[in-house]
Amino acid sequence: MSPEAPRSDRRRPPDWQGRVLPRSLLGISAVILAAGLGAALSGAILYAYYAYRLDRGVEYAETFEERLDTALDIIASEKDEARAAVRAELEPLQQLGATGDTLDTLVERVAPATFFVTTLDENGAPSVGSGFVVFSDAEQSFLLTSFTTVRAATRRPGPEVRVRKGDEELVATLVSWEEGRDLALLSIPRADLERLPWAGRTSTGERVFSVSGLGGAGGSASQGLVGDVSAAGIQHDTPVGVQFQGAPLVNASGEVVGVTSRAYAPLGFPPDDVYFAPVIGDACAELLVCPSDRGEASGVGG
Repeated sequence: MSPEAPRSDRRRPPDWQGRVLPRSLLGISAVILAAGLGAALSGAILYAYYAYRLDRGVEYAETFEERLDTALDIIASEKDEARAAVRAELEPLQQLGATGDTLDTLVERVAPATFFVTTLDENGAPSVGSGFVVFSDAEQSFLLTSFTTVRAATRRPGPEVRVRKGDEELVATLVSWEEGRDLALLSIPRADLERLPWAGRTSTGERVFSVSGLGGAGGSASQGLVGDVSAAGIQHDTPVGVQFQGAPLVNASGEVVGVTSRAYAPLGFPPDDVYFAPVIGDACAELLVCPSDRGEASGVGG
């Protein structure tokens, strides 16, 4: 066994403190100077950063109102676009039912040219309906109505036919009629009455209204949809009470598309919940003298 080495010869651990930390005054000063420079540099960087943020904040505050106005303009534009989109979505639903305001406006537009018609039937019972102005001159005005309402007056002697608007009641003269299309023409001693415009055409699915001459506002309206349009007439589901027969069947603009009838049955079977209305131009076949485009009555036929 080899002899043990003397204790003084053993290896000592490294003196890391002596190597890292300076021992002289100059070294210590250098360390303190380096630390101060580092702190100053960090402070300068932080100061520059917060100064930059402060400048951005001032700039944002100065342009805040402008940015706010721009944002409000964008919101208003998007709101208008949203309203337009909602209206477009609601349009098909509005075809199914008009609001009270729509009906009131329509009655107000159509009622001045619409009258309530009263007479008697063949058995002496009351027979009522409506009629509307199709032509007027300086002496008299002519009303289109339902043949069914005034059927008994086509015979001699026949009952008197009267028309009423508000508190005024007039005796009407039966001028001519066309039983096949359930149409009749009356004249009344009132000059230059306003007539209703006629529509050029109507389409399947269009909303239509029958406007009676009887009502607290001068008239009343019922509404429905056009189911079909053909040479036979306009098929629609507008409710037709007795006071509506002979009334104008109008579109949403108040233009006449047909004549409301409870009896017109061009297909040979009586109507139930779906009615047929002769188109307004059919009045030109026998009752009225109309231009070649059949768009407006201009006189009385033979």
